[in-house]
Amino acid sequence: MQSDAGSKPLRVLLFSTLFPHEGEPTLGVFVQNRLEHLIRDTGIEVTVVAPVPWFPFKAKIFGRYGRAACAAKISDEKRYTVYHPRYLVIPKIGMRVTPFFLFWCATNQVKRLSQKGNQFDVIDAHYLYPDGVAAAKLARKNNLPFVMTARGSDVTQIAQISSPKKSILWASSLASHIITVSLSLKQRLVSMGVPESSISSLRNGVDTERFKPVIGAKIKVCSETGLAESKPIVLFAGWLIPRKRVDIVIDALANLTEVQGVIVGDGELKSELTALVRHHGIEDRVVLVGQKKPEEMATYMSAADIFCLPSEREGWANVMLEAMACGTPVVSRAVDGALELITDQRVGRLVEGSDPEDYSYAVSDILATGMDRHFIREYSKNFGWKATSLAQLDIFQTAVANHKEKRRQRSAP
Repeated sequence: MQSDAGSKPLRVLLFSTLFPHEGEPTLGVFVQNRLEHLIRDTGIEVTVVAPVPWFPFKAKIFGRYGRAACAAKISDEKRYTVYHPRYLVIPKIGMRVTPFFLFWCATNQVKRLSQKGNQFDVIDAHYLYPDGVAAAKLARKNNLPFVMTARGSDVTQIAQISSPKKSILWASSLASHIITVSLSLKQRLVSMGVPESSISSLRNGVDTERFKPVIGAKIKVCSETGLAESKPIVLFAGWLIPRKRVDIVIDALANLTEVQGVIVGDGELKSELTALVRHHGIEDRVVLVGQKKPEEMATYMSAADIFCLPSEREGWANVMLEAMACGTPVVSRAVDGALELITDQRVGRLVEGSDPEDYSYAVSDILATGMDRHFIREYSKNFGWKATSLAQLDIFQTAVANHKEKRRQRSAP
């Protein structure tokens, strides 16, 4: 935890476009969770620079750009400050040039912080593209080491596109180290040509104090949604976007006439999914309740009999682990981090592919088996944060030490 001064805590600049703000309180909450546990477990000092797209209007009609406009330029948390500088987004060609605009706005923000006396030892960047690529440029300009964390679709989707892939490989060659949230992501990066020795797989953890069984949860949720307390509930929570495949959840529920469904979240497919519920004629037992605040999720997870996540890709879906901490069994597509999380039939089921009937069967099987919710919660406690926090600290310290040694060697006569 030592900085250059030898006695001060390590000074970390966390850089990512994935971080909660007033307009999107759940955006990148997994980044925030890891950060807060890192601070709690190690005592490091952190400043967050979380750029948001520049947009002049805050109205809901403008979607995520309107929500981004709601972000305060500066917000103070208990143990760190978050800065939300604005960066330019250009439609259609945005993917190619966004790293530059992120770098530009971050450079100006870091310059202002430096003028106020803020200094940093290492940059902690989340999401390889465009964030990690911008962080590589920022680190080079400020002569700092940087560490990148790969979180899922940055590797499984974006890195499959030629131009971003080249940029990711360039940034990887400059990074002091790369963290992945699952072994499968590490393996994908290695297959792309990133040296295995430069990658560590550090899974996310779960806060079992924040996520725990809530007494009376089902009564509360059924009262709010109009669902029946006597029938089981299948819960989905996440963005209503194509790769989450929420349509599979709805189609599966259409096959399960005695099972109810709650869909928590918002996104571009909300209207389409609402129409799908109407198409099946199951409006009386499947409800879309919109986005919920993070502090409300333990209640919804406790109310559910099963949590279902059929996403096509998930680096490490913390939402499943949070459901488990509430004692709720899970049904997930057999991809990426889910393969590392659901390793015991007593906590859930893995499903290959996207056939709704297979998900219907998995749900029915769990309901017929009668899962031990206490066992599931105890299982979730094996995924605490401290080991991950200490491993991060070691990576950061090594990055700083190696960077100092390289500087010393360059300055030696």
